Amino acid sequence: MLATATTTIEPRLLAGQPFAAGAESWDQHRARLGELPRSPGLAGIIPSIERSGLIGRGGAGFPVGRKWRSVAERSRRGAVVVANGAEGEPRSAKDRALMHLRPHLVIDGGVLARAAIGADELVIYVGSEHGEAVRSMSRAIAERGGRDPVAIRLVEAPRGYISGESSAVVHYLNARDARPTSALERPFERGVGSHPTLVQNVESLAHAALIARFGDAWYREAGRGRTRGTALVTVSGPVRFPGVHEIEYGITMADLVAMTGGATTEIGAILIGGYFGGWGSVRDLWGAPLDPVDLGEAGLGFGCGLIGLLEADACGVRATERIVRYMAAESARQCGPCIFGLGAMAAALDRLAIRRPLPDDLENLARWSAQIVGRGACHHPDGAAALLTSGLRVFGDDFDRHQRGHCAHPSPRAGED
Repeated sequence: MLATATTTIEPRLLAGQPFAAGAESWDQHRARLGELPRSPGLAGIIPSIERSGLIGRGGAGFPVGRKWRSVAERSRRGAVVVANGAEGEPRSAKDRALMHLRPHLVIDGGVLARAAIGADELVIYVGSEHGEAVRSMSRAIAERGGRDPVAIRLVEAPRGYISGESSAVVHYLNARDARPTSALERPFERGVGSHPTLVQNVESLAHAALIARFGDAWYREAGRGRTRGTALVTVSGPVRFPGVHEIEYGITMADLVAMTGGATTEIGAILIGGYFGGWGSVRDLWGAPLDPVDLGEAGLGFGCGLIGLLEADACGVRATERIVRYMAAESARQCGPCIFGLGAMAAALDRLAIRRPLPDDLENLARWSAQIVGRGACHHPDGAAALLTSGLRVFGDDFDRHQRGHCAHPSPRAGED
């Protein structure tokens, strides 16, 4: 699933030994990057991260410096840092690749965050299904031999799309129940053990560890548009070298496909941002910058950095149905919008996909996708609704044909799965 790629700037997170060599040891890590800075340099790390413009890589894109400051302002005793590597997104592999190959960079970021906010505990939260990442992080913690200024605890997250949502992370660490809780319960105020808690994606922490060493100006040297820095993306679909790549923000989709060795067949649509993201047409996205600001203005999002390419002769209805069905099955099933709303949407999409719809299925899908937003206990139904809305827009002709019992793409394609 891994593939190397070059941009106009040297790789940052994935610099170092070749991927085939496996995990970088602590000795190799320190020989390459040196130690993390100590006081007095540490005192300015939050302002430095704020100046860098670093945004979260877990999907929401929230400014990392502001998030750290929010927890630091509430931290007295008992605060907790959680390095979130659950990565429940089915097609994304960037977090598990980073944890597997550069585990000490992730741990450095967690240690740095702990010192910056005054936390007493660091938890490394890794998806249990990501075996190589679990083993690599476990070995890395052991290699450090307790020499970090805080105890590091590794916790395997249960399988599931929602187990990496921040309130679900806290809920699991508190009660071994990885379901989201009310949006009113914010981890930075009351999280693990009722203490202020910073839940930060592992890629975000790795970037912070590099900023601490090389500075915010260095971080901002990369990037071709309004968002600065580099990001890890997972490219899936008909390209020569799919997998995890490190890119500069702001490169175009055409640049990215070229980096992956080029397309192996004609591309018809692009899933950008993962299952919590949305569909875009090749026409609209091919020359557009892969920049969170630009994508947001176009009604899309960079999200978790997943770029899913769909063949031109694949059926957009079936591709959308598979994702919404998965989202319905992966819900916490603890509120009406997920139990009934997503269930009804998945059922209607299934009927459309097999070309046996009820007379009002397509009309209902458009209505439900608007009504469900903001009504769930968490944002899971919002993501499914946004994905469906984008599918109805990009694959409008396909949906109209399916409502009439026809399909222009009768044979399923691999890219639809």
